[in-house]
Amino acid sequence: MDEALERLGQTIKNALGDSIVDSTVARGELTIDAKASDIVKVANFLRDDPECLFSCIIDITAVDRPSRERRFDVVYHFLSPVMNRRVRVKIETDERTPIQSLIGVYRGADWFERETYDLYGVLFTGHPDMRRILTDYGFEGHPLRKDFPLTGFVEVRYDDEQKRVVYDKVRLAQEFRTFDFLSPWEGTDYVLPGDEKAKAEGKGP
Repeated sequence: MDEALERLGQTIKNALGDSIVDSTVARGELTIDAKASDIVKVANFLRDDPECLFSCIIDITAVDRPSRERRFDVVYHFLSPVMNRRVRVKIETDERTPIQSLIGVYRGADWFERETYDLYGVLFTGHPDMRRILTDYGFEGHPLRKDFPLTGFVEVRYDDEQKRVVYDKVRLAQEFRTFDFLSPWEGTDYVLPGDEKAKAEGKGP
């Protein structure tokens, strides 16, 4: 199985030349690293070439790596029902550089691209309806970025006086507390500040 995937990866690389950065097989899966500017060309080849026939797009998502200049890996998964094979295609981009939409190649890319934009902020050019799909229209930020705060930026509530939904900035009701997660359930081996007095009072004369 791995040999067949390696041959397929080499075929794709030979056919597309500089559009392909790398081709690897790991755990029985073929991954193609491609240039972001050539993603439409790559997708057309994978769909139409008789040795590929990846006619179905299964998913589009992203991986956030904030330490990199091009922080996002945009990941595409394709299926060939005829060949009974799958392929993963990865490209790199940053927060400001849009990548070409695949809607012209796969109509099913529509909601996948919207989801990737909504959750990661990856921009797709040529998409006919590039708006949020999972979060609310007034939502701030992109919640699957690794630098997105766990509390979010705003909270939503219904205001009885205004009779409408309102957005408030997140406020923490209390300061974050520190906990001693190293202590065993039955208690600590050391004396916490103040405990020595309680033990002394309990001893009696």
